[in-house]
Amino acid sequence: MTASFQAFSDDSSGVPVRGFIHRPEREAVDGLVLSHGAGSNANASLLVALANAFAGAGFTVLRCDLPFRQHRRFGPPRPGDAERDREGLSNAAAAIRKQGCKRVFLGGHSYGGRQATILSSEQPDIAAALLLLSYPLHPPRKPEQLRVKHLPGMKVPALFVHGTRDPFGSVEEMESALKLIPAKTQLLVVEGAGHDLGFKGKAVREGLPESVVAAFTEFAG
Repeated sequence: MTASFQAFSDDSSGVPVRGFIHRPEREAVDGLVLSHGAGSNANASLLVALANAFAGAGFTVLRCDLPFRQHRRFGPPRPGDAERDREGLSNAAAAIRKQGCKRVFLGGHSYGGRQATILSSEQPDIAAALLLLSYPLHPPRKPEQLRVKHLPGMKVPALFVHGTRDPFGSVEEMESALKLIPAKTQLLVVEGAGHDLGFKGKAVREGLPESVVAAFTEFAG
């Protein structure tokens, strides 16, 4: 079952949570928050497909609009948005915990995943594990601008899902970056996929959601 979801934070940040919640047929023990990339929103086809697949596997899933998207329907986040977006992720984790989930996982595509990694380095107890889809290791054609400064501070296990044709980082570059993380990591390589992992527009890469669910379920134990 899928329904729209909105909650207001109980802390001083005042950052609301807005999105859609997917409930499994039976009461869930695990909850997953899914966030989108810089140019997208909670209705991205990748997030919808993954939310349905995880709910089918028994997870309660919240796919949410990050605060910058709640304020602006179009356009990428601005330089000053990142901290507030992380507050939004933190509040989303708290909201799904209130749904009765004993374990909470954070997942995100590109920008959303990057903010989850930074948040987990700041708050190691925020999640039991991370699901990172197409982590934006560096801007396209700018491999010298690596986004790895916070990785040595990550204490949360993380499964990275990455396409072999992703311009934001090659598989080899990702393997090197993962060595900086002291927590348990795993890289799930998607052959022939770009940054969108085959979910451009309404196009769907058949079988990928199920593969991600299987890999993450095994990884997170």
